Amino acid sequence: MGFFTNFFGRASRVAKGQANRAMDGIEDATFEGTVKQTVRDMKAELNRVVRSSAEAMSNHNRLEAEYNRFARQSDEWKERATKALQAGNEDLAKKALAKKAECDKQVDAMQTSVDSARAASSQLKKQVTRLKQQIEEAERNASTLIARKNAARAQKKVSQALAGAAESDNAFAALDSFEESVSREEATAKAYESMSIDDDADLEKEFASLDTTSVDSDLEALKRELAAK
Repeated sequence: MGFFTNFFGRASRVAKGQANRAMDGIEDATFEGTVKQTVRDMKAELNRVVRSSAEAMSNHNRLEAEYNRFARQSDEWKERATKALQAGNEDLAKKALAKKAECDKQVDAMQTSVDSARAASSQLKKQVTRLKQQIEEAERNASTLIARKNAARAQKKVSQALAGAAESDNAFAALDSFEESVSREEATAKAYESMSIDDDADLEKEFASLDTTSVDSDLEALKRELAAK
């Protein structure tokens, strides 16, 4: 059971490693397109925020226009009430003041909505400005990132080429080892050859000594022969 667990664990790591290498290759191949697409996505987000900002500002403008209309009407009804009272017509002045009260009620009711719309519009304007700045910076950084990525990719290729050269150095080292082995064998052969020559010299000496012994015997025999005469 432990064997299979270890086996499948190793197989999983191998598969993950291959998948990561494949993903790294995809990211390298699509890096420039991915960076540019990111900038395009940011611009799309900017367009969405701009549309939302435009809607919020439009809503704020409508509310504020309505708010201002009721505020103006309130002032107008107050002026009419004043005019009616100056003319001695209190009933007409009361009616004008009643209309003014209705307008004031509308103004009060809309005050919160107008303030909220104004705050939302202001916030969205700030977001649009900030997002535009971020996109401008992103576009500058995108060009820099792409250039840095291309430079890193070129450096990686150089490093890989140098690594290949190092492997070639190992091959040269192996060839040098072969040459050294051959040189050792040649030296050994010469040593044996030298030993063989020395043996032959010894044999020659031995035969020479035999010849020398025969001559000496002949000389002694000749001396004896002369002495006998």
